[in-house]
Amino acid sequence: MTNAGTFLIYLIYSGWVKNYLTSILAFDIAQFFPSINHQILPLIIVKARFDLKISHFFSNYLVGRKTKYLWNSSPFFNVNIGMGQGSALYLSLVFHIFEKRLKNLKIPVSFISFVDNGLLISQNKSFNISNANLFCSYCIMFLLLEHFELVIE
Repeated sequence: MTNAGTFLIYLIYSGWVKNYLTSILAFDIAQFFPSINHQILPLIIVKARFDLKISHFFSNYLVGRKTKYLWNSSPFFNVNIGMGQGSALYLSLVFHIFEKRLKNLKIPVSFISFVDNGLLISQNKSFNISNANLFCSYCIMFLLLEHFELVIE
């Protein structure tokens, strides 16, 4: 979070030097962890050409596990939470595709992500152009996340 804040301050200050207005649109991916398509992570890992051992690890990470609380003699509870720490890999693919689309469409927007939140940053001398760039970027991100069965808040 500190790095994201430092980068944001740097962008704003560098924009001031060029007499640019800085516009920011923040978003959150709604119910990210419960909504994730857990079957897609191993496919992403294979596509990224990671070792198959890594794919196997994340496919089985905390699947079929149980836990017990040492309070009032609790029974065992299932803790099949699926992806867990692999979620960063899941989102990194989405964000990589997003940045490539922005580059291909020549939309000059910077993007900062942290966990399941993101900031779209547009700098321009024209408020209208900045807002148009943010609107286009937001639409691209919205449709991309929708394709991955996720929703923006």
